[in-house]
Amino acid sequence: MFKTLRKQQHRAAAAAIFFIILFASSMAAAQGPALPDGLGEKKQQDQETGPALPSGIDSGGEKQESSGPGLPSGLGEDQGVPEPGDDDSLAGVREPMKWRMPKSVKGYAEIRGGMRIHDDPVHDDASLAEARLQLSWDKRIAEYLPRGRFKATGDLIFDATVSDHDDADIEEGTGLFDLREFSVSFTPLDFVDIRAGRQILTWGTGNLVFLNDMFPKDYQSFFLGRDLEYLKAPSDAIRASFYTDIVNLEIIYTPRFDSDRFVDGSRLSFYDPASQTMRGEDNPMDVRLPDDWFGDDEIAMRVYRNMEGYELAAYGYQGFWKSPAGSDSVTGERIFPELSVLGASIRGTLGEGIANAEFAWYDSRDDREGDDPFVENSQWRFLAGYEQELVTNFTMGVQYYVEYMIDHDAYKDNLPAGFPARDRARQWLTLDLTQTLMAQDQLVLSLFTFYSLDENDFYLRPGVDYEFTDEWKFRAGANIFTGNRTDFFGRFEESSNVYAAVRYSF
Repeated sequence: MFKTLRKQQHRAAAAAIFFIILFASSMAAAQGPALPDGLGEKKQQDQETGPALPSGIDSGGEKQESSGPGLPSGLGEDQGVPEPGDDDSLAGVREPMKWRMPKSVKGYAEIRGGMRIHDDPVHDDASLAEARLQLSWDKRIAEYLPRGRFKATGDLIFDATVSDHDDADIEEGTGLFDLREFSVSFTPLDFVDIRAGRQILTWGTGNLVFLNDMFPKDYQSFFLGRDLEYLKAPSDAIRASFYTDIVNLEIIYTPRFDSDRFVDGSRLSFYDPASQTMRGEDNPMDVRLPDDWFGDDEIAMRVYRNMEGYELAAYGYQGFWKSPAGSDSVTGERIFPELSVLGASIRGTLGEGIANAEFAWYDSRDDREGDDPFVENSQWRFLAGYEQELVTNFTMGVQYYVEYMIDHDAYKDNLPAGFPARDRARQWLTLDLTQTLMAQDQLVLSLFTFYSLDENDFYLRPGVDYEFTDEWKFRAGANIFTGNRTDFFGRFEESSNVYAAVRYSF
């Protein structure tokens, strides 16, 4: 009875979110065309230089400040109302005082709703029904530290699809509050930058494909349809950057392991081949995280430089697999085996577009012989990509990505009877299409596609973004999975969903 009632509440909440977004969109459309040039103007894309280099995943550009309503009469300074007939009556009249958000504080308010498009046997129809308020405080503290800066960003969240709103976990990003950033940065020497605390980190050249980027991802947010910035989960780390005329060096130390916010069944269902069951809210994966401070730590390094228009980089990492990559044969818990990674990348212009290549060697230190079927095998990973603006405002990007198991024969020889064997190589193609429309690129149509060459399954992520003003933005999209239930993407098919959002930035 209670489960049926909760399911009805979730449906009602999701329906309400969709109705509010639809109403807001229609009201925005009724207010007339976009502002003319000079009002709320955006930067135009430079067509002469070709497409911009991929910049990773971030939260977008700086938001314009907005002013609030004026103070009521009688509050603030005397307005000096002139007497009728006085020729000098307009002299000295002051503008009404207006309340403004402090320049060091920015943020947005957003409502977002989503619905599953299949009948999910272990989850309700509503995939997302949330209201979110993000506040970010960026403050110079040069009087305390050389070129010092403090930054804090946090999200207040109410999600009607979650039964327990009081249980806030800033490591998993669940509950009423998600701390995105809380860091201090300073420059002790002219060639050294330090940043310590919670921060968002990203490396590598891939577009939604990560080889040497060993920083945590939030795949639950990504597949639920939250904004792309939430694919990157925060790290609690110390970053030291050194700049020289020869090469630049970054060293990032994480004193306690930060895992991915992976799909475990609690928000998105999937078929688990290991247990041969559907994972859902009542049957999530049981995991054992490395969580000892300074014992289960991570260290990552990057050496990079630009050479004749090309970005060259070498990477190193020592820590753990970021998502579960093994299981305890006794307890059945999913585990995070020890992992080391070495890799390199190059990116630069090729013809009229931008090309990139990246490779990585994954040394699974708990299974170096490859004969433990319960621990992920060591791998070679390779990525090649190309992006070009084919016609004005229409860009296409393609990527080829492969994971090659090094000790495949040993893996097959020790696989328990009845367990399906993986292929030695798993290959994917990605296609990214982006079309910008309207005078100031206010309307953006996009489609990102993963296709598995081995398993013939798909992941499709279409999206529509409309920036009505500098403050108001609307978005709609979908996450669609197709394939057999034992395939990489096919196992998520019941979690396919559509979503919509409206955001006001300040």
